Amino acid sequence: MDYSYELNAISKGYKNICGVDEAGRGPLAGPVYAAAVILPVGLEIKGLNDSKKLSEKKREKLFEVIKEKAISYSVGTASEKEIDDINILNATFLAMKRAVLGLNIKADYALIDGNRYPNIGDIYEETVIKGDGKVMSIAAASIIAKVSRDRFMLKLAEEYPEYQFEKHKGYGTKLHYEMIGKYGISPIHRKTFLKNILNK
Repeated sequence: MDYSYELNAISKGYKNICGVDEAGRGPLAGPVYAAAVILPVGLEIKGLNDSKKLSEKKREKLFEVIKEKAISYSVGTASEKEIDDINILNATFLAMKRAVLGLNIKADYALIDGNRYPNIGDIYEETVIKGDGKVMSIAAASIIAKVSRDRFMLKLAEEYPEYQFEKHKGYGTKLHYEMIGKYGISPIHRKTFLKNILNK
């Protein structure tokens, strides 16, 4: 994990390089989140890693450090309705675009986790497979996206207590499927992810 990708972009003449990652592509409920983060190149953030490899407590701690030390960060989302309307891949790209365009310092280069280009617009895009484990700014974006989404799902857990979102964050766990079986589908469920249940 280092700044070699950011430094490579700087060597080409780019100034504001943001890392971009998403959280919540797989769940059956709730929005998909994305974050864009511009870090001061060379900044050391102890313990920074792919959000999936960190405990919730560690992610929460790093979330605050990144927010404090980033040059700029932004979160973008696409709703469950948008996911159903345009599919999860396009909704993820939409969330990424919203995150990048929401930065208060305009990025001119985006390092994107994965192998697909979201086509953000007036910005150079580079994809990095497993970037959240290689690139500092992408790892930071993965933490911002994941923690932001988890916090939102905790709010939804208060609105829809019967589904126990606080335990599974909308992912397709055994408990979640049991609750859907018992209470049906809520307005925040992704209908296209639950076709089998809806068609019964």
